[in-house]
Amino acid sequence: MAETVAVRCPACRREHRYTAPAYPCACGAPVAPRLDRDGTATPVSHRVWQDDWLTVRCGSCGRRGEWPRPEVGCSCGVVLRVAVVAERGTRGWAAAGDGSGTAAAQAPETGQDATAADQDNQQGSTEQPARKRAADQHGTPGTHDTTPGPRDAAAVAADARPARPPFLSVTIRTARDAVTATALYLRWLGYRGVRRADQRPPSGIGLAARGVVAQVDPAVRPATLRDVECLWLTAMTESADCLYFSLAGYADDARARADTLGVALFVLDLTGTPRPVNAPAETLAATGAG
Repeated sequence: MAETVAVRCPACRREHRYTAPAYPCACGAPVAPRLDRDGTATPVSHRVWQDDWLTVRCGSCGRRGEWPRPEVGCSCGVVLRVAVVAERGTRGWAAAGDGSGTAAAQAPETGQDATAADQDNQQGSTEQPARKRAADQHGTPGTHDTTPGPRDAAAVAADARPARPPFLSVTIRTARDAVTATALYLRWLGYRGVRRADQRPPSGIGLAARGVVAQVDPAVRPATLRDVECLWLTAMTESADCLYFSLAGYADDARARADTLGVALFVLDLTGTPRPVNAPAETLAATGAG
């Protein structure tokens, strides 16, 4: 059940009822920060990217992810940052429904890393039989007269992976919502350590994770050829894949260039669900991050 607390604005003394939103973990379980019922909300005077996010651990699988810090807007114009409960023994914050006295919460960082590595190894071991079944069903490459197209290859790769939970979107009302939806989608694809990119793109907002750079463009104009090429050049300097997320779509020459360069293009609708619009994006959406 979602947690609700009373938040009083220190400027006008109005009281608000705030319910912490739950976001989906990679395992599919809803995760939300634990709110501090005795804490005091603090006004946001200026924004720093690191302060807008906090680390939350999933109570179901133990994964840690970066989630938007709880905030509420007062009718007097002040934005209030809601107090959360820090859990002893971790660098981050407790997930909703996760007890503060669990062994996972008290384990040192290296122990949690080892647990995560064990989970990855177990996942990898379960993928091997699945890949063998996929090979039996679709045949060994080279034994057919025709070469599978991009969609066929994506389907084969998808069959070889464990089923992923459905992506749970976040409604987009502001540019920040678009960034949040994109960050959640990158985690759903399997990218780890999603953060603000070190290099700021010419337009929009840059995100980065291990092996990928992404650009979120909340502008009302379609993304241009220059936008796509600049993202691709940034990815080349970091030897990473590149993904572009746009609210207004893409110019025709931008889409053509993206297909040539292998840039995955997505369009964000107002429900916060990215929709692939070219072959690299369709393959990534079907198979996830390798």
